[in-house]
Amino acid sequence: MTQPPFDGPSYDAAQWYAGYGQRHGDDGAEGRLVSMYRFDKSWDVWEMHPKGTEVVICISGAMELIQEGANGEHIRTALKPGEYAINQPGVWHTADVDGAAEAMFITAGQGTEHRPR
Repeated sequence: MTQPPFDGPSYDAAQWYAGYGQRHGDDGAEGRLVSMYRFDKSWDVWEMHPKGTEVVICISGAMELIQEGANGEHIRTALKPGEYAINQPGVWHTADVDGAAEAMFITAGQGTEHRPR
Protein backbone atom coordinates (compact mmCIF):
# COMPACT_ATOMS: atom_id res chain seq x y z
CA MET A 1 0.00 0.00 0.00
CA THR A 2 1.41 3.39 -1.00
CA GLN A 3 1.83 5.71 1.98
CA PRO A 4 1.41 9.52 2.14
CA PRO A 5 4.60 11.56 1.64
CA PHE A 6 6.95 11.68 4.60
CA ASP A 7 8.21 15.20 3.91
CA GLY A 8 7.19 18.50 2.39
CA PRO A 9 5.77 21.77 3.70
CA SER A 10 2.80 20.17 5.48
CA TYR A 11 4.81 17.27 6.98
CA ASP A 12 4.15 16.55 10.66
CA ALA A 13 5.93 13.41 11.91
CA ALA A 14 3.56 12.82 14.85
CA GLN A 15 0.53 13.16 12.57
CA TRP A 16 2.10 10.86 9.94
CA TYR A 17 2.78 8.13 12.51
CA ALA A 18 -0.71 8.46 14.00
CA GLY A 19 -2.16 8.01 10.51
CA TYR A 20 0.12 5.03 9.91
CA GLY A 21 -1.21 3.46 13.10
CA GLN A 22 -4.77 3.96 11.88
CA ARG A 23 -3.98 2.50 8.46
CA HIS A 24 -2.06 -0.52 9.80
CA GLY A 25 -3.23 -1.05 13.37
CA ASP A 26 -4.67 -4.43 12.44
CA ASP A 27 -1.10 -5.70 11.91
CA GLY A 28 -0.85 -6.00 15.71
CA ALA A 29 2.37 -6.63 17.59
CA GLU A 30 3.75 -8.70 14.69
CA GLY A 31 3.62 -5.75 12.26
CA ARG A 32 6.85 -3.93 11.39
CA LEU A 33 7.49 -0.46 10.04
CA VAL A 34 10.60 -0.30 7.83
CA SER A 35 11.90 3.23 7.38
CA MET A 36 15.06 5.08 6.45
CA TYR A 37 16.06 8.54 7.70
CA ARG A 38 18.86 10.99 7.07
CA PHE A 39 19.82 12.99 10.17
CA ASP A 40 21.93 16.13 10.33
CA LYS A 41 21.49 16.69 14.05
CA SER A 42 21.01 14.70 17.23
CA TRP A 43 17.50 13.63 18.16
CA ASP A 44 15.50 15.90 20.45
CA VAL A 45 13.32 13.07 21.82
CA TRP A 46 13.58 9.66 23.46
CA GLU A 47 11.39 6.87 22.14
CA MET A 48 10.36 3.42 23.32
CA HIS A 49 8.67 0.49 21.57
CA PRO A 50 6.84 -1.71 24.11
CA LYS A 51 5.67 -4.52 21.79
CA GLY A 52 8.88 -5.76 20.14
CA THR A 53 12.49 -5.21 19.18
CA GLU A 54 13.76 -2.54 16.80
CA VAL A 55 16.78 -3.02 14.53
CA VAL A 56 18.82 0.13 13.77
CA ILE A 57 21.23 -0.20 10.81
CA CYS A 58 23.66 2.61 9.98
CA ILE A 59 23.74 3.14 6.21
CA SER A 60 26.08 6.15 5.94
CA GLY A 61 27.91 8.57 8.22
CA ALA A 62 28.14 7.75 11.91
CA MET A 63 25.74 7.86 14.81
CA GLU A 64 25.70 6.99 18.48
CA LEU A 65 22.66 5.11 19.73
CA ILE A 66 21.92 5.87 23.38
CA GLN A 67 19.82 3.41 25.37
CA GLU A 68 18.56 4.04 28.89
CA GLY A 69 19.37 1.16 31.23
CA ALA A 70 17.22 -0.12 34.10
CA ASN A 71 19.05 2.12 36.60
CA GLY A 72 18.84 5.21 34.39
CA GLU A 73 22.39 4.84 33.07
CA HIS A 74 23.04 5.63 29.41
CA ILE A 75 24.51 2.86 27.28
CA ARG A 76 26.16 4.30 24.16
CA THR A 77 26.77 2.30 20.99
CA ALA A 78 28.73 3.89 18.13
CA LEU A 79 27.49 2.81 14.69
CA LYS A 80 29.30 3.16 11.36
CA PRO A 81 28.03 2.08 7.92
CA GLY A 82 27.04 -1.58 7.92
CA GLU A 83 26.83 -1.82 11.71
CA TYR A 84 23.61 -2.29 13.62
CA ALA A 85 22.15 -2.35 17.11
CA ILE A 86 18.98 -3.70 18.68
CA ASN A 87 16.57 -1.77 20.89
CA GLN A 88 14.85 -4.31 23.11
CA PRO A 89 11.13 -3.90 23.94
CA GLY A 90 10.56 -1.23 26.57
CA VAL A 91 14.04 0.33 26.29
CA TRP A 92 14.05 4.11 25.93
CA HIS A 93 16.52 5.26 23.27
CA THR A 94 17.74 8.30 21.36
CA ALA A 95 20.69 9.09 19.11
CA ASP A 96 23.50 11.59 18.66
CA VAL A 97 24.79 12.51 15.22
CA ASP A 98 27.96 14.44 14.47
CA GLY A 99 27.63 15.71 10.91
CA ALA A 100 25.13 13.60 9.02
CA ALA A 101 24.06 9.98 9.12
CA GLU A 102 21.51 7.79 7.41
CA ALA A 103 19.95 4.80 9.13
CA MET A 104 17.36 2.13 8.44
CA PHE A 105 14.92 1.14 11.17
CA ILE A 106 12.87 -2.04 11.38
CA THR A 107 10.43 -1.25 14.15
CA ALA A 108 7.69 -2.97 16.09
CA GLY A 109 5.86 0.33 16.23
CA GLN A 110 2.62 -0.55 18.00
CA GLY A 111 2.33 1.48 21.20
CA THR A 112 5.46 3.56 20.56
CA GLU A 113 5.94 6.33 23.11
CA HIS A 114 8.00 9.54 22.98
CA ARG A 115 9.28 11.95 25.61
CA PRO A 116 11.42 15.08 25.37
CA ARG A 117 15.15 14.64 25.61
